[in-house]
Amino acid sequence: MNTPQATYRAMDRIWAGRYPADVPVDINPDLYSSLSDLLDNAVRRFADLPAFTHLGQSLTFRQLDEQSQAFAAYLQQVLRLNQGERVALMLPNALQYPVALFGILRAGMVVVNINPLYTPTELRHQLADSGAGAIVIMANFAHTLAQAAQDIPIGHVILTELGDPFPWPKRMAIHITLKYIKRKQPTFSLPAAIPYRRVLRLGRRMTFIRPYIAPGDLAFLQYTGGTTGLSKGAMLTHRNILANLEQAKAAYGPILNIGAELMVTALPLYHIFALMVNCLLFVEMGGCNLLITNPRDLPSMVKQMRQHRFTAISGVNTLFNALLHNKAFRQLDFSSLHLSVGGGMSLQQSVADDWQALTGKHLLEGYGLTECSPLVCGNPYDLKQFSGSIGLPVPSTDIRLVDDQGVNVPPGQAGELWIRGPQVMAGYWQQPQATADTLKDGWLSTGDIVTVDQQGFVRIVDRKKDIIVVSGFSVFPNEVEEAVVRHPKVLEAAAIGFPSDDSGEVVKIFVVKKEPSLTREELLRHCRRYLTGYKVPKLVEFRDDLPKSTVGKILRKQLRHDDHR
Repeated sequence: MNTPQATYRAMDRIWAGRYPADVPVDINPDLYSSLSDLLDNAVRRFADLPAFTHLGQSLTFRQLDEQSQAFAAYLQQVLRLNQGERVALMLPNALQYPVALFGILRAGMVVVNINPLYTPTELRHQLADSGAGAIVIMANFAHTLAQAAQDIPIGHVILTELGDPFPWPKRMAIHITLKYIKRKQPTFSLPAAIPYRRVLRLGRRMTFIRPYIAPGDLAFLQYTGGTTGLSKGAMLTHRNILANLEQAKAAYGPILNIGAELMVTALPLYHIFALMVNCLLFVEMGGCNLLITNPRDLPSMVKQMRQHRFTAISGVNTLFNALLHNKAFRQLDFSSLHLSVGGGMSLQQSVADDWQALTGKHLLEGYGLTECSPLVCGNPYDLKQFSGSIGLPVPSTDIRLVDDQGVNVPPGQAGELWIRGPQVMAGYWQQPQATADTLKDGWLSTGDIVTVDQQGFVRIVDRKKDIIVVSGFSVFPNEVEEAVVRHPKVLEAAAIGFPSDDSGEVVKIFVVKKEPSLTREELLRHCRRYLTGYKVPKLVEFRDDLPKSTVGKILRKQLRHDDHR
């Protein structure tokens, strides 16, 4: 792009005037030298407090320190992996995840988070692209690795069972339940796999050699969802992650109590949102993560929540919506809850309003990208009601809004959001062209169309690639979906563009009913109350459910693919 340098000018930080008085305009991205340094500090401050709890078993900060050091020593001295080598994690939310995570980071190696629900093809791509020298995997998903291993070398495999962190009677009970009763462990063959418990046992006998880790060293290869092709590995350095941690702490730390928080962690920790907002932020604050392995099993999740005085929860719109429609959840005690954070997808006003009515607490929407570690914007904690925005840029973040030529748009107009800050990735792993297309003189182009109001609140209009063009007019799916879900008989909705000979595209809406009596005609009458003519859906398809990612984000791309086959 030959855009004049003069156009690469940041907006004035008008949002700083809207920050609560105890939120700084800038943060110190160099407070810690590495994520290993972060954990060392947390262990000194909170040694005997619980850091993670799962199915009644807790892991204190001291135990996390000891076990992650043993894990790191094993990687160094038995597997002979070198600093900077990539190690893949294919684990759900369980106590093994933080142990392996911090073990890899403390050894100066690079974490490659992998979705446990990947197909062999997706797993094969990520392992081959990252060049991972080892993988830590839960037995429930090992059959996928066994299939992928037929085509690529996989290096070392560390295999764990969900019950491994538990004492003997419960460990065996969990193993029998998963393997023989619920049949959650398909047959596989990985004869060279190393048992996780053996790794810790042998690692404890070895000396952990603490490497020097520079702030600019890679901490994560965090792969994008692959919405525009094969997934790409965002290179996130220790400084990127630590800066974003300080940004999150600046935004929400004032309402968190040091050493006294319990965060409900239903979003998977391998996802960048939960990794930052749940895992790393609460480790730094001395909080505890209540790990939920399968949030789709709402009865089990609610049962675990009932056993704890939880103070915080994060999620996506679909998770909050599902909880609100769960009778047992509605009967929980919310008196200790003081932080509810939504992200990953647009938060709908009906969900936010119902959440506030039930819990008495405002649901704060945020916005981020894998490439930004991820936090970019968040609603200030002192909001009293739903703002309809993704909030204010977090401290030490600059933004600009541009047109298709990369030129700043006039104030008040919508434009593509570009971001600059210490949390912005170093680039895409072994993808120089993709890096050049996304990073422009330190600015990251997001592909999201937004507006910014006079206080600095950012509102997403939609994804650039999701915009529906009807007879030359742009229709934003979020706006249509928001109108549709206002109908009391609608549970969920997703809008896409459908080809039309007359208008180029028309709006098609996919709807999951809350009440079976809802009809197409009734729904369209409702839409005409809120939408101008060309935005009203022309096509309506009722479904039992909508395709979602592992964090519950509705997959419009999958709907378009299914619809056009």
